[in-house]
Amino acid sequence: MPLKSAWELALERTGGKTTGKLTAAQKEKLAEIDRVFTAKIAERELELKPRIAVAGTPEERQKLEEILRNEIAKLRAKLEDEKEKVRQAK
Repeated sequence: MPLKSAWELALERTGGKTTGKLTAAQKEKLAEIDRVFTAKIAERELELKPRIAVAGTPEERQKLEEILRNEIAKLRAKLEDEKEKVRQAK
């Protein structure tokens, strides 16, 4: 199953309707959310990538890589949820 873009996911959630224009405050909040989640993702990568590099066995490496992928996916999903809340707020 191919991954969907954030745009496709947003269209599904809104039933294909696009929202109106965003206010300056909403745009700033969206930018702040992006900064926070980009930092969280980078933090997890900085924590796990060195552990992946020195993993003793291929199984251990694969397990750590899977953990990293899952955590990044969860953070990105939470990012989109937070952004959608801001977009829907009036």
